Amino acid sequence: MADSRFFSKARIFTVGELADMLDCALPEDADASVVLDDVCPLSNAQPSHLSFLDNIKYKEDFLTTKAGACLVSPQMAEIAPKGLVCLVSDTPYKAYALAAQAYYPEKQPDSNISKLASIDKSAKLGKGVCVEQNVVIEPNVEIGKNAWIEAGAVIKEGVIIGDHVRIGAQSTISHSLIGDYVRLYPGVRVGQDGFGFAIDPEGHVKVPQLGRVIIEDHVEIGANTTIDRGAGPDTIIGQGTWIDNLVQIGHNVVIGKGCIIVAQVGISGSCIIEDFVAIGGQAGMAGHLRIGKGAQIGAQSGVINDLDGGEEYMGSPAFPKRQFFRQVAALNRLIKRKKRD
Repeated sequence: MADSRFFSKARIFTVGELADMLDCALPEDADASVVLDDVCPLSNAQPSHLSFLDNIKYKEDFLTTKAGACLVSPQMAEIAPKGLVCLVSDTPYKAYALAAQAYYPEKQPDSNISKLASIDKSAKLGKGVCVEQNVVIEPNVEIGKNAWIEAGAVIKEGVIIGDHVRIGAQSTISHSLIGDYVRLYPGVRVGQDGFGFAIDPEGHVKVPQLGRVIIEDHVEIGANTTIDRGAGPDTIIGQGTWIDNLVQIGHNVVIGKGCIIVAQVGISGSCIIEDFVAIGGQAGMAGHLRIGKGAQIGAQSGVINDLDGGEEYMGSPAFPKRQFFRQVAALNRLIKRKKRD
């Protein structure tokens, strides 16, 4: 159960209300009037709780759970323990996410401009904006309606921020155009100089970074992630892309729609990441590469060449998944032979 010091429950639901809201099927003999007052993991759940099963790894927890109801796939509903009400869904994890949001909706602050914020007179703030203490908003900034700028954030000159955007505490944004429903978590750095220079034995010469960062609608950017502005072309983050904590995105990078980029990934300058690419944690990319639509790159992979779309890749250097495992198997055979010799 969520700690009430940090999370406020909006309401409770009956089994029937949840089934309707989540578009789940109920067994014919289920009592739709049963009240479920919270969400809880399978192992800790009690009869008044809603839980879920999405990963077969937790099958044993499912078979012994005390939960009153559980969101499950049709296959797992067939082996449910006696007395457990199954809310059957083809996407039980998504259904759980929606249920948890209903129990614990994200808090929205009241419209308020802190007296401890520093806001230039030329800045334009939309209706319903909340600006917390020690925020700095420089000249000619535009912020859309119902935006939330958390404590200590710095919005540099000329930045444009859309509606319903949340900027995390101590973030800095410069040279950027940000769409609607974007969330930047604490400590994000967007729009700083890219790592561009001409190498010279007498001393490296910095190349002016004259581009911007464009972040499209419904993007999430995790804590302490850094996104450099372009050197001339813009750095672009496509609609609906979600980026984890501690990711580095270099200048001129273009990321398509709906991508998932996990923690500690490094993307070098001028890479093009097409739509719906997934990149596992600590993967790294050399510069000027193109990653095709729908590619999946495994954790700690090293990408040094363009990758076709629709494939899974692993290893350093990264190869298609099957080729990677064949290489691993071949290497193991060679090692065993050497030991026998």
